[in-house]
Amino acid sequence: MAAVIDPPSRALPIVVWVLRVLMAALFLFAAFAKLTSMQLELDVFAMLPVGQWFRYLVGLLELAGGICVLIPTISGLGAIVLLVVDVGAFFAQILFLHEDWIHTIVIGAILAALIYLQRDAIRERLGL
Repeated sequence: MAAVIDPPSRALPIVVWVLRVLMAALFLFAAFAKLTSMQLELDVFAMLPVGQWFRYLVGLLELAGGICVLIPTISGLGAIVLLVVDVGAFFAQILFLHEDWIHTIVIGAILAALIYLQRDAIRERLGL
């Protein structure tokens, strides 16, 4: 008897694209807020023991990661950049801001899932 081969699921690429668009929208909005010096971001970064230059650095990383996560060939690498930014935000919330940190865990979990779903493409892109 011949083995039955299941066709690849059509749901997985849709899930990956939904996660990509969600993360890109979230981080591009955050980058816009930081890079245009919205008052909320000025206040938040004033509470950190670094200067306002760090707000620009984080905004640029969010902008780059948000754009990269939408490009299929480098989406996984963009998600890794965004996860690094999110981990930094988690520690900033815990150590300095003392505000809600749960959202950073949820965003980190979504980014980790996106990285996991694209792990083969990431390995291929990095030549591993």
